[in-house]
Amino acid sequence: MENNPRPIIIVKKKADHGGHHGGAWKVAYADFVTAMMALFIVLWLLNTSKQVQDAIAGYFKDPSGTSKKLGTGESGSGENFTLTKDNMPKLKDELQKAVRQMTDFDKIKDQVEMTVTPEGLRIELLETASGTFFDSGSSKPTDQGKELMVMLAQELAKLPNKVTIEGHTDSKPYVGEHGYGNWELSADRANSSRRLMQENGLRADQVSQVRGYADQKLRKPDDPFDPSNRRITVIVQYVAKNGEDSDAPNAEKPNAEKPNAEKTAPAEENAKPSAGTPAKK
Repeated sequence: MENNPRPIIIVKKKADHGGHHGGAWKVAYADFVTAMMALFIVLWLLNTSKQVQDAIAGYFKDPSGTSKKLGTGESGSGENFTLTKDNMPKLKDELQKAVRQMTDFDKIKDQVEMTVTPEGLRIELLETASGTFFDSGSSKPTDQGKELMVMLAQELAKLPNKVTIEGHTDSKPYVGEHGYGNWELSADRANSSRRLMQENGLRADQVSQVRGYADQKLRKPDDPFDPSNRRITVIVQYVAKNGEDSDAPNAEKPNAEKPNAEKTAPAEENAKPSAGTPAKK
């Protein structure tokens, strides 16, 4: 026994550092990266235009793009939705929904009319006796006028369609300083509307015409002094499909009068007012 001692056996165990929790750091890191990406997206959105924000919001509300047909692309793309004679009523429905969401809608619900016509969608902003969208005798829009035109600009900017803007007055004679009359007032209101809408989304190349008609295209010819004859009209023109002729906005229609050039008629062509305070417009 003394000559054959038992050999000493040393067993070394290799520690396994992986274990069941070895990959936990990877999950935590992935969560951190995801959170940082979300933060960067939010910061980017906060610095984008309202149009882009609305387009992205519209995508998440309806990824297929079928519920809202105004298009979900950025302004100027014009690839998502093009208004033709077949789908113009869809734009009318969407704009009417947007108007109903405006502040003090009850005060203007009878002053906004939308009609699908042979030349496109006609949107009319009708005045009241006290003035709704413009101050009396002024080409400066009221707060309600600004809110409505800004909303229209943001919605129409999503489309490739051209837009025409018209100004109209009633037949009450109006003479301001230096012979400023109904012709000048109607043209200036139309141009003021164009400027405001282009400052709020409408593209520079989207407005095809700005017209001032004075009282030559009355809405109510049998009542030429009715306040609703004073109005701004925005016409969203059709885009013709292949092989289809589009109706130009200034094309002559049966029983329609020829449009007058903006500010071309001298003030003397209006009816002469009696001496005293100019009539309200």
